[in-house]
Amino acid sequence: MNAAIGKPQVILEARARLGESPLWDATNQTLYWVDIHNHRVHRFDPTTKADCFFDVGDVVGPIALAGAHRLIMAQRDRLAFLDTKTGELTPLFSLEIDQPENRFNDGKCDAQGRFWFGSMHPDKPQGNLYRLDPDYSLHVMETGLTIPNGMGWSLDETRFYLTDSPRQTIYVYAFDAISGAISDRRPFIDLTDESFYPDGLTIDAEGCLWSAMWDGWCVIRFDPQGQEMTRISLPVQCPSSCIFGDSDLSTLYITTVSVGLSQPQIERSFHSGDLFCVSTNVTGLPAHSFKAKSEYQNR
Repeated sequence: MNAAIGKPQVILEARARLGESPLWDATNQTLYWVDIHNHRVHRFDPTTKADCFFDVGDVVGPIALAGAHRLIMAQRDRLAFLDTKTGELTPLFSLEIDQPENRFNDGKCDAQGRFWFGSMHPDKPQGNLYRLDPDYSLHVMETGLTIPNGMGWSLDETRFYLTDSPRQTIYVYAFDAISGAISDRRPFIDLTDESFYPDGLTIDAEGCLWSAMWDGWCVIRFDPQGQEMTRISLPVQCPSSCIFGDSDLSTLYITTVSVGLSQPQIERSFHSGDLFCVSTNVTGLPAHSFKAKSEYQNR
């Protein structure tokens, strides 16, 4: 169905440098999100409007639920657990330490509890896509990416979506839910004729994709065939990602960016870096968690 969209509202004047990776915690009815360059994992309570953050000491990209009061996250060159009661970090292992200009950027867990995350270089196509399984085995799933971004799966779990932002393309792969294998990559949504770039995305309960458009002042909803359905105009130049939240998963939360904008751009886009929400008549999907089979042992 066509989505009925309310007016976008600033729900938190965060003034983040690079807001990203929104994550809805249905158990605690809170929204996690990160400010990559300020090294912060935020926790926002929509009911009280209270926001607090954990300083994790380095850039932080993708996050996912990983059990009660715990997140898994990818930072510049490592994976770690974050205890959301104490703020304690538990490092898992380092990655790509031979590529110091790379950092991890976006990711999600699939329904089987595997954590997918991608690395990026600011200028070179040397990004990789990884899959961390519940037994802590790590698999390289794709190479040669520029900036791997918004990820998701079709409702029947036969397709995996992956955004490569500078290439202005959302790709689709054949996905084997049992093995976690991906194959047969092909363009799904081609935006190369546009002036903006697809960034983070989320999937709704109808199988539609909602993609935040960097430099596009909007979030776009695409149907399962990749056709544009709805465009939400925003008063900020660079929305970065989105997720559905609240008790009925019908509120779309949108992170935004202020880093890299000139003073005239900031004046035109005053709420850049703030957190937005939009009421809809569509529901999202619950976030999947990383399902670790045991406590990690250094190996």
